[in-house]
Amino acid sequence: MQKLISSLKTLSSRQSPNFSTNLFSTSSRSVPSPAFVHRLRSCKFASTTGDFKAITMASSATGKLPAVIEDGLGKKYWRKFKTEWTEALYTPFVIALAAGNLKLDTFRDYIAQDVYFLRAFVKAYEMAEECADDDDAKLGIAELRKNVLKELKMHDSSGDVWGFSLPKDITPNAATVKYTDFLLATASGKVDGIKAPGKLATPFEKTKLAAYTIGAMTPCMRLYAFLGKELQTLVDPNEGVHPYQKWIDNYSSDAFQAAALQTEDLLETLSVSLTGEELDIIEKLYFHAMKLEIEFFLAQPLAQQIVVPLSKEHNPTEKCLVLFSDFDLTCTVVDSSAILAEIAIITAPKSDQNQTETQLARMSSVDLRNTWGELSKDYTEEYEQCIDSILHSDKEDKFNYLGLRAALENLSDFEKKANLRVIESGVLKGINADDIKRAGGRLILQDGCTNFFQHAVRNEKLNKNINILSYCWCADLIRSAFSSVGLEDGTIHANELVYEDSVSTGEIVKKIESPVDKVQVFTKILQNSCNDKKTVTIYIGDSVGDLLCLLEADVGIVIGSSASLRRVGNHFGVSFVPLFPSLVAKQKQVTDESMPGWKGLSGVLYTVSSWTEIHSFILGL
Repeated sequence: MQKLISSLKTLSSRQSPNFSTNLFSTSSRSVPSPAFVHRLRSCKFASTTGDFKAITMASSATGKLPAVIEDGLGKKYWRKFKTEWTEALYTPFVIALAAGNLKLDTFRDYIAQDVYFLRAFVKAYEMAEECADDDDAKLGIAELRKNVLKELKMHDSSGDVWGFSLPKDITPNAATVKYTDFLLATASGKVDGIKAPGKLATPFEKTKLAAYTIGAMTPCMRLYAFLGKELQTLVDPNEGVHPYQKWIDNYSSDAFQAAALQTEDLLETLSVSLTGEELDIIEKLYFHAMKLEIEFFLAQPLAQQIVVPLSKEHNPTEKCLVLFSDFDLTCTVVDSSAILAEIAIITAPKSDQNQTETQLARMSSVDLRNTWGELSKDYTEEYEQCIDSILHSDKEDKFNYLGLRAALENLSDFEKKANLRVIESGVLKGINADDIKRAGGRLILQDGCTNFFQHAVRNEKLNKNINILSYCWCADLIRSAFSSVGLEDGTIHANELVYEDSVSTGEIVKKIESPVDKVQVFTKILQNSCNDKKTVTIYIGDSVGDLLCLLEADVGIVIGSSASLRRVGNHFGVSFVPLFPSLVAKQKQVTDESMPGWKGLSGVLYTVSSWTEIHSFILGL
């Protein structure tokens, strides 16, 4: 909070209306607003310094935050390409494998493809070993090659473990060929900036090729080590022996985890003398290999029902997908009220600047900054008091929606009074509509958010109704932010600023100010949606203001880690569970005859760390 309040001070000398260059950087200097500053404080995505990206391998199964790891190329790339390994986790093959009801025929075909794949790995290791100049590096590569040979032996013994035998001649599918061709081409020197193998004259050139080869192999090792650990945490001994326990045991074992780490260490050793341009090549190889690994999982034929993606079994003639999302800090990096505050302060007149008779009378930038500070301070203090008052009763033993809704009536009254103070203060007066629209067009959204809505809007196979529900004071800001996505005007449900000649009067047309307002709009939209088709409703949010809608939806998804949201929810018996293990648990209920459904007011909300998880679950890859 101190960091947010101090950001007011940085704006005192910034008077130029040419704010487009800096307004939407991911620094933390934006002005806090009285209307959602608690979410800036409690949501980890509100930290715009990139701290969240400094951690890796978050356990979806446990929901625990991982330790920050030391930098190295392999670890750096793993963090950078979190989107890709998250996508791998949510592939239908991995979900069914984790659940233990993956069809045996599918698993046998996968093992056969993996054998073909691993043989290429052995060959690539041999080629890398020949190029490595350092004896320790040669020894390390040789050890990794021996590990792959052991893995092949495990696959050869599949008949003893799973009761099937592999064909002697394996025909690779297109995805397998794509990866193995890429890997062997890399090991052969068919990489930009590399000479033909026979023309590698110096030890340095050979070492560079070895580094490129290991760079193309590292993501596979790390991904399997990650999947092994994730799936092992989901094994429930009370459910009997997992059909694919040996597979899980192998990739979660200390030996395989050490091999993955050894591969990353080897990459570091081989690339120590490379230039920045050459390191860029390794990064591209790493990324491409990761994408090919995901294609490998997606290529496995699944002749069975799978709970992901949610849209897979969607029949547009019978069902309608009604998608709702909050805006501030669910979609955005910075709260919209902070943006409006910055626009107001930057474009406000200086204290000694005369205003014409045709202009709306405005506070000076100094007075405006001070007023915003007071509003923010008062809001924060009173919000905490309001939350405390909501939680004064005994904690509920089971989910109590009616009790929660009644308690949130108090928060609704508080939010409306806070907005009235904002209007009466005049801090929103004089903001130009063009400045707001320009700001919305440059607004930074959460990674993956824009991509998700673009795919949802453009998916012609979906019978869908998409809606944005927000406390935001200015719907024009939201419209501009989504202008490139294709969301129509009717899908944005938020408050509106009142304008005179494109200049804000400081008044607000109030449409959604509170949790109760939100759920009333939510209910009204549902009543007028989809022409009596069966609906599946999804709500995505991050704060206490979203709680009622999250719980009313068939699927309520919480993004971020708002402390106040969990505090209030837990008090009324709401359960917060990570999405991935929840999908695995649901997959365990799938049979050839039935698919488990989704139902609102269950008291269970699903937590995610990114829009990638949401995209993978709802729309697939």
